[in-house]
Amino acid sequence: MRLLNVKNLNHQSKIVNLKSSGWVRGLSFVLLVLYLFYPVISNAKQDLPCLKNISSVDALLVVNPDGEILYKKHETKKHIPASTLKVLTALTAIKRLGASYRFTTEFYIDADHNLKIKGFGDPLLVSEAWQEIADALAKKTKNFNDLILDDTYFSPQIVIPGSKHSTNPYDAPVGALCANFNTVFFHRDHRGRIVSSEPQTPLIPFARKKIRKLGLKQGRYTFSHDQKEIALYAGNLLLYFLRERGVTCQGKVCLSAIQPGDRLIYTYQSRFTLEDILRKMMAFSSNFIANQIFVALGAKVYGPPGTLAKGVKVVSEFAKNDLHLQHIEIAEGSGISRKNRVSVLDMLAILEAFKPHRHLLKRTGNTLYKTGTLRGISTRVGYIDGPSGSPYYFVIFLNRTGSNIDTVLGCVTRSLTHSAKNR
Repeated sequence: MRLLNVKNLNHQSKIVNLKSSGWVRGLSFVLLVLYLFYPVISNAKQDLPCLKNISSVDALLVVNPDGEILYKKHETKKHIPASTLKVLTALTAIKRLGASYRFTTEFYIDADHNLKIKGFGDPLLVSEAWQEIADALAKKTKNFNDLILDDTYFSPQIVIPGSKHSTNPYDAPVGALCANFNTVFFHRDHRGRIVSSEPQTPLIPFARKKIRKLGLKQGRYTFSHDQKEIALYAGNLLLYFLRERGVTCQGKVCLSAIQPGDRLIYTYQSRFTLEDILRKMMAFSSNFIANQIFVALGAKVYGPPGTLAKGVKVVSEFAKNDLHLQHIEIAEGSGISRKNRVSVLDMLAILEAFKPHRHLLKRTGNTLYKTGTLRGISTRVGYIDGPSGSPYYFVIFLNRTGSNIDTVLGCVTRSLTHSAKNR
């Protein structure tokens, strides 16, 4: 019996042009469809005990290393993928930028001896990076007038669908020039004083003022959703590190754009490759990193300023042209939006293409995976090690409350282990 690779199941639009005519052509077409698709359907085992727990709003797909569907339910119905969408964002970034791509940040001196910074959306401009930048700049200048910040590489005030105007780091906004994921992490000592929870990150006056204004107690918080304040925090943090190194600022920290006559004095290249960034994104399921990359992709492919619409266009076109997925719906890059829609069969095509990069995912035992969680939504996708070294693929979308995805995945894993032992 002929087995059809799953990729062909995704490309049902590619039908052979039959030369027969009349009823012969019609009969030939029916026979062709049965010949192509019946074997796959008939070989999909439906004796998996946990399939009975997959309701009408859920979906499941398990495929062996040869592309044969083992278990399936509602495989073509579109569901909310939650954070498993990050796999598609990561895959698009790797294909469009390259795994070794590094973000940069540029530094200029203008005619009035102002120091200027041009941001390009680097998601990992953490305190250690700003200290490294300060070390480099201290060797190039000992004083300047104003510190001027250029965040125009991203369109102003980008709103990510599904995110809220909250202090939760989950909702951290994107920006062309950022520091520490646009968050602050602090606690209060025995006297109630605000103290940084990260030895590498000082609580500068700019941050303390925001903490007091918001009435925050302790923990990690998003302290602003205003793009200007986001950039100003990054600038003031750099200024703190520059002053530690004996560099003097005569003026203020403000925002303006780089001009043609400004002289480039330093380009900071991130110590992290895109692959490093994606590994961190997957490990912490960072919505901020995912959407920084998403918007930066739009700016890179279609020119600045980066916008949500350009990011949607890049990822959607990659899904359509490279993966041949015609019907997925993309609203943003992290999976936080409920407007994202993907079938488990679509996600399988994504996992097939992501296979060479699966080491970027979290591992538990013999499973590499990405989880997704929203209220009432639980999803998990990934790979289960096969006996030959090639992985099985699994996609589980549970779009209802009270569901237990660990139970379903455990059932799948036990079934595959049992089948392998009985071969």
